[in-house]
Amino acid sequence: MTLTGVLLTEAETTYAITDHLFRLVTDDELAWTPPGGAGWMTVGQLLMHCAESGCGKAVQGFVTGDWGPEADPTEQDHVPPGEALPSVTSVAQALELLAADRRLTMGCIQIAGEENLVGRDLAAPWGGPEIPLFRQLLHMVGHLTQHKGQLFYYLKLMGKDVHTSDLWGA
Repeated sequence: MTLTGVLLTEAETTYAITDHLFRLVTDDELAWTPPGGAGWMTVGQLLMHCAESGCGKAVQGFVTGDWGPEADPTEQDHVPPGEALPSVTSVAQALELLAADRRLTMGCIQIAGEENLVGRDLAAPWGGPEIPLFRQLLHMVGHLTQHKGQLFYYLKLMGKDVHTSDLWGA
């Protein structure tokens, strides 16, 4: 399997499971946050983060250099505080955004090119060392995977009947 194939397979699996988990949320649960502690995203903010910031825009930035109009290379803290994060207004909106993000990610991975995946080193605009494009893209899929896991535990804390197979797609 090629590196492109690895990325496409990992991304597709992660998006499919994330889509499944999104569908376990109802619109009236979007304002829920875990009890105790501080700084938690609401479910709606978490869905928005997965669907808009989880993977696609960063993959596009690494592959094409286009980080979008809202990108500020001088911004030190690229993640705003929890209360400032945007939220989806419905699960349907979250699913539409996730599908668009999936298409963006898959398209960018397909055009990246095997030679660039191993031969092009670059740093993320938010910091860190220069590493091969393959690793940067794998980290972005990992970012979505991390938040997919966060959603899984939110669902457990909400009393939803979710199991290991919901988290891993087994």
